[in-house]
Amino acid sequence: MPDGSQTPIKTMRSIVVNEYTNSLLDPDAPMLGPVQNGGTIIANTAPGCWGPMITPRLRGGHEVTRPVFVEGAQVGDGVAIRIRDITVTSTATASGHDASPEGFCLGDPYVAARCPTCDTVWPETHVDGIGQDAVKCDTCDNPVTPFNIVHGYTVTFDETRSVGLTLPANAAETIAADADRYAALPDGSKQHSILNYAPSDMPGTLVRMRPFMGQLGSCPSMPMPDSHNAGDFGAFLVGAPHEYAITPEQLAEHKTDGHMDIDAVRAGAILVAPVKVEGAGIYMGDMHAGQGDGEIAGHTMDVSGSVTLQVEVVKNYPLDGPVLFPLFEDLPPMARPFTQAEQAKGAKLAAKWGVTQIEPLAPISVIGTAANLNDAIENGLARAALLLDVTVAEIRNRATINGAIEIGRAPGVIQVTFLAPLAKLDAVGLGGFAREQYGL
Repeated sequence: MPDGSQTPIKTMRSIVVNEYTNSLLDPDAPMLGPVQNGGTIIANTAPGCWGPMITPRLRGGHEVTRPVFVEGAQVGDGVAIRIRDITVTSTATASGHDASPEGFCLGDPYVAARCPTCDTVWPETHVDGIGQDAVKCDTCDNPVTPFNIVHGYTVTFDETRSVGLTLPANAAETIAADADRYAALPDGSKQHSILNYAPSDMPGTLVRMRPFMGQLGSCPSMPMPDSHNAGDFGAFLVGAPHEYAITPEQLAEHKTDGHMDIDAVRAGAILVAPVKVEGAGIYMGDMHAGQGDGEIAGHTMDVSGSVTLQVEVVKNYPLDGPVLFPLFEDLPPMARPFTQAEQAKGAKLAAKWGVTQIEPLAPISVIGTAANLNDAIENGLARAALLLDVTVAEIRNRATINGAIEIGRAPGVIQVTFLAPLAKLDAVGLGGFAREQYGL
């Protein structure tokens, strides 16, 4: 098994992943694979957020797949990830807006849960009963609740996985009695299903399903709790009172922004992730059944599912974070490629005013992350300027007249989505992905 320091000899054309981390992304831990450049990764993913959040033994707030070593991926490269398929396997899930009771953690309830009764950090726990006190400490048998649901819902999905419906208390409790089956928890998952809480504060609400990956990317270059592999959640690690504390400089250097919660990271999209350790360490998790921009409740419908990816190494990738080529329908109106009719009108304007060439343009979405949305925008603008070798002022103009700033997640994940000069994308090896995605 590759361990991040060895060069693999034999590679696989495809790999099936059924193993999960203890919510910690560790570049020194053995990776799965290696999978060949151009190969396929198929994974069964466990729910993120609420299930791991109520399972104190998990140290990162999510439960993601073990990273996969990609042949030929060197530090300073990128890996283009074509998302071939995302399929929800859960029949139901639960979620809601959260609160963190005092005394149940060392500084961060996602990373360092504790039992206030026996003072055990990362205690082993079990489920006894239904409701928000159902998770009990194995040592003292008292409830361990690093998170409570302030207002929540249990939702079940139709057989076609097109819509969901939130349920009343009696139905939510019926599902809670067989929570793992309704959640379709993978065999290797260690989390308690959030369905055990049986929330039912807004029954009878119909929702659309539009599944995507909340976590998808490459391994950071130092050990990091999985849900904190981004500039906003990662900021909670700075100066933290637990063993995963880091400095601002370490966060900026080592994170790869794999935890984005961007709803456009769905089947058909192409994501390019930075490589900060040999082999990249491609991992995934936190599948969402659907979500509006911003994930403003803090959480959404986390589900189990199956994912198929195809990976391709991009040499000399210039950014320290991801870029995305969304589906056409996920592009903001101003960032969509011009139609033939629009181009013909533009050609008439060019002829009238003596413009000899109209620059070919293509959509791209550059991800920015930081502790808050304003700083995340600045991060995204700076990354886009570096990518195209232009000024931030030019990116501001292009994102204004030919794009938009989109919110992935509050408090601090955004997309700078705009029409970029195709020649500039070609110069950094990304033009081909734009042509493929948008038929240019």
